[in-house]
Amino acid sequence: MPLSLNARAAAVVDQCLADRETLKIGVSEVAGARVVDFGQASVGGLNAGSMLARICLADLGTVALRSGDFAGRPTAFLDVSTDFPLEACLMSQYAGWQIAVGDFFAMGSGPLRAVATVEKLFGEFDFTESPEVGVLVLETASDVTADVVDFVTQKSGIPRESLTICVAPTASLAGTIQVIARSVETALHQLHERDFDIRQVVSACGSAPLPGVAKSDLDAIGRTNDAILYGGRAVLWVDTTDAQIESIGPLIPSSASPSHGQPFLSLFEAAGRDFYKLDPALFSVAEIVFHNVRTGRAFHYGECVPDLVSQSTGF
Repeated sequence: MPLSLNARAAAVVDQCLADRETLKIGVSEVAGARVVDFGQASVGGLNAGSMLARICLADLGTVALRSGDFAGRPTAFLDVSTDFPLEACLMSQYAGWQIAVGDFFAMGSGPLRAVATVEKLFGEFDFTESPEVGVLVLETASDVTADVVDFVTQKSGIPRESLTICVAPTASLAGTIQVIARSVETALHQLHERDFDIRQVVSACGSAPLPGVAKSDLDAIGRTNDAILYGGRAVLWVDTTDAQIESIGPLIPSSASPSHGQPFLSLFEAAGRDFYKLDPALFSVAEIVFHNVRTGRAFHYGECVPDLVSQSTGF
């Protein structure tokens, strides 16, 4: 790649700020770092959410909205595609960095994760970078404080004046979009958890229905997860053996989990609102297709549950 993940994401941030009035986003300075608001005090919108998803992907993927039909109703869908599945989705987009500072907590995604490398994921792929700028995305309704900036700069080594933190709560239009844009990432993460070498994934695309903005972040967590778990689809082009696909394929859709079929919010409440107490096998797309570029064969596993998605989103 001609540019680092962080440099690519920073270029998208600059595009956003050059057009921030049209995107309905805001920007401020906190302890010397640039904080870009996609949905807290700012309204944000569909285009802002799409740009935020591109930032999460380090601009190594396309993000597009379309209209269609789901559960017998007109529905917006979010489509994502990438020719750099490992770098875009796992090394950048995946929300794997816990940012906990005092009362502040958020899951961090975006390419700054590849600089901080606090997650074992980066050691497993021997992946890191040392850019001149850093971009982090936080899914939170809380204000970024000077202590949060200090924590991030200490962990990443990026000077605060070279740091950008993008924020949006889940219960915002842009925040909802950036979560729904994770259909491919969710499938890849489940494959990785099953010890499939993600470097064998050549290209990927995915889609999921886009729910309306929920009344609270808790409700939004339920809606966005249900949209992926019961309405998300992924199509992967892989270079491997048919036998490996046939062995691992049935384990990848969310239906492989005994928890499948229940609304996410009810499972989340039963787990004491602790993601880590939920069955990891649940966190995947509803439906997946593998195209084996080595043999020309295709494999299909799982199915969507439109009625559950419809119930979750308030209809």
